[in-house]
Amino acid sequence: MENTESDFKENPENNPREIETDYPKHQDDPGPSPQAVNEDNDKGAGPVIKWGVPIIILILLIYWLFLRK
Repeated sequence: MENTESDFKENPENNPREIETDYPKHQDDPGPSPQAVNEDNDKGAGPVIKWGVPIIILILLIYWLFLRK
């Protein structure tokens, strides 16, 4: 199989929306609110994954090394 170039071309007219500052004026098609753009992501699944996955891997490694026989 040959490598081929992707035919995807991004539309230069498709720019991201600006942060909404005047909601009543753009109520039909608003952009994102400042709270949504600037919100910290400290309540997500990241901390659980950061600590959970290594612990699970360690437990499985111990099981594989010592208890598989």
